[in-house]
Amino acid sequence: MIRCVNVEKSYRTGGVATPALRGINLSFEEPGYYGIMGASGSGKSTLLHLLAALDQPDRGEVWVSGKRVDQMDERALTRFRRREIGLVFQQFNLIPTMTARENVELPGVLAGESAAWMRARSAELLDALGLASRAAHRPEALSGGEQQRVAIARALLFSPQVLLADEPTGNLDSASSETLWTLLGELAQTRSMTIVLVTHEPAAAAHCRRVDILHDGRVIGRIDTEGLDASGLAAEYQRLGRTA
Repeated sequence: MIRCVNVEKSYRTGGVATPALRGINLSFEEPGYYGIMGASGSGKSTLLHLLAALDQPDRGEVWVSGKRVDQMDERALTRFRRREIGLVFQQFNLIPTMTARENVELPGVLAGESAAWMRARSAELLDALGLASRAAHRPEALSGGEQQRVAIARALLFSPQVLLADEPTGNLDSASSETLWTLLGELAQTRSMTIVLVTHEPAAAAHCRRVDILHDGRVIGRIDTEGLDASGLAAEYQRLGRTA
């Protein structure tokens, strides 16, 4: 489903190149709930942006859903991002003047889908995520957890097989965060999706079935989370960091 081959990415500031990713080789071959974990500056958000086709690598190959996204033109990328992957970020990015239902339907409006299809699909998703009674509410009337679930419903509008989540609970309290982490795991299982969660939190990563650890733009190890709680994962993460 997802594969990176010798991926490198640098950013230039004042003529000086700063490496963000240094030869990343990584793959998620089966549907499931996966994590990418690392400290600030480790390259994890840069990697997610490449997987989401929001940026291009300097070198290497990026494959998502059987397509090499680093070789697509902008028109193909726009369609790919809209229909074949779902994106969820720390900021909910909801339109404040739109209701929850209208926010979910927005990608369909941009794609020219029929109003009848969008109404049925948004109702289905909001109900599945426990938001049927909140469909007519604007973001200001929703809690942070509810807003993020609306954002997830929007990301699922076209039934993508890949969902990428970048620190999606950064603006939520601990109870709402736990609910969201569990929800993502349920979506991966019930919808046979590949969900990749980018995080620096052991409590979040412990919900994933596998966690790849980034440090200074390199994958330095992998943690199988079976039998590990948040504290056990944190200890393993610190051990890998010391040996990097």
